[in-house]
Amino acid sequence: MKNTKSLFPSALIMLALAFGFVSCKEEDPFLDRNVAPVLVDIVGAPFGAPIASEPTVTYAATAEKLTLSARLLELDKTNILDHTKGIDSIPVPNLSIKITLRTGAVLGEVTSDAQGVVKLEKTWADLGITAPKAGSITKISWSGSHKGIAFTRFSQVQAN
Repeated sequence: MKNTKSLFPSALIMLALAFGFVSCKEEDPFLDRNVAPVLVDIVGAPFGAPIASEPTVTYAATAEKLTLSARLLELDKTNILDHTKGIDSIPVPNLSIKITLRTGAVLGEVTSDAQGVVKLEKTWADLGITAPKAGSITKISWSGSHKGIAFTRFSQVQAN
């Protein structure tokens, strides 16, 4: 009986330690846990692209100039619980955005206007496609920092 009395507290301590180890959250060193401070809505992408992983904007393969454009919005969630108001999308003016190819080549830096819109005109050659044909794709990154939090949005440009 004496062994049972000493075994029970030991088992409880071991069980508590086991739960403690199992419940510990392990941080992933490769993923940043910060939520993007702005929504980068790629202009010209099909409906639903803001939540799609990689929106694609199509241009004619014969186009001389391509206008890369995005709308930068900050989501005001103050009234998230009020169904009559909901979440408000506020344009982010004067935000500097660096537009690059995924290869690292810089296409340019632009600043958003009062409506939160950024635009950059380029040619197919600037995008790394010297002879565009239907189906040619180039991948683009839109990067910036807002309220001390860095963010990047990916998109694609495709010839049709």
